[in-house]
Amino acid sequence: MSVTIRDVARVSGFSIKTVSNVINGHPQLRPETRQRVQDAIEQLGYRPNLSARNLRSGRSGVIGLIIPDLTTAYFAELADAVMRTAASRGLAVLIEPIGSGRDNELAALRGQHRHMVDGIIYSALTLDAGDAELLKSVDTPLVVLGDTSFDGQVDRITMANTAGARAATGHLLAAGRKRVLALGAHEGEIVASAELRLAGYRQAIEEAGLTFDPDLVCYADSWHRRGGAAAMTKLLKEGLTFDAVFAFNDTLALGAMRVLQEAGVRIPEDVAIVGFDDLDETRYSLPALSTVNPRRDQIAEAAVETLLRRIEGGSELEAHEVETGFVLEVRQSSGGVLTGAEGATTAA
Repeated sequence: MSVTIRDVARVSGFSIKTVSNVINGHPQLRPETRQRVQDAIEQLGYRPNLSARNLRSGRSGVIGLIIPDLTTAYFAELADAVMRTAASRGLAVLIEPIGSGRDNELAALRGQHRHMVDGIIYSALTLDAGDAELLKSVDTPLVVLGDTSFDGQVDRITMANTAGARAATGHLLAAGRKRVLALGAHEGEIVASAELRLAGYRQAIEEAGLTFDPDLVCYADSWHRRGGAAAMTKLLKEGLTFDAVFAFNDTLALGAMRVLQEAGVRIPEDVAIVGFDDLDETRYSLPALSTVNPRRDQIAEAAVETLLRRIEGGSELEAHEVETGFVLEVRQSSGGVLTGAEGATTAA
């Protein structure tokens, strides 16, 4: 016989109404309640009748995820986390890679796909605070992922850029490094990931009683391996001295590591390195890369929950903003001892 919602209620110990609220993504539920119901669903192999549910509610059961691209490892892993979280709520995800640039981001907000979904999770790179009214005018429920503040007018999820960067740089300084290179700054940024991570780097330098040295700030237009490799090649040719690198993302770090190793620089003995993003491949680089884990699963969870809250509550709800935590994963590239495929972790 097929498993019913009544069976889930019996195993979880909650009422049929509570189980229904979990399945339908009701936002006003305690995390432990949601988890117990989801555990019962998994245990029994229950599959809700989504077609009937969506017909009753007038919804599609699909949410959109607008991201710059799927070729960048961070966005690919973020998309995976969002899909897993959405699936646990009985939702499908329509992913729309839009490329880089403001024109593409604005076009995505006007695109036909927004009428095919119940709500959108939108990872914006170029929009700024002046676009708050534009985002508010979108008639599809919307949650923005990113670092720009929209003055409490738009639902937004952001990561602990500054605190994570401060912890990464502080870790290198605590290990005895004196000249820590900041790799990946962007000229002219005011409030975006690069600027926030540079702020955290500078805070750690000054908290350690050292003088901030602008010569140790290395700019990189591209946050890809080629950008890290090109920047490190230039620095080595110029003869800049440093004994550690805080790279503003993992792909910059991996590109820089390759150039350093080809130049005969030992990692971490000569130069210690920490990245940011905790991409899966960082566990398997040689040496394994220390990195700031921005808790993508937590970002995905917060984004989906906030979007469901907006879908349920409509435009009358006040805007909701969440900053997720981070974990500093200390591995071989900064002197950590690798145990299996992991190193020590520090959570915040």
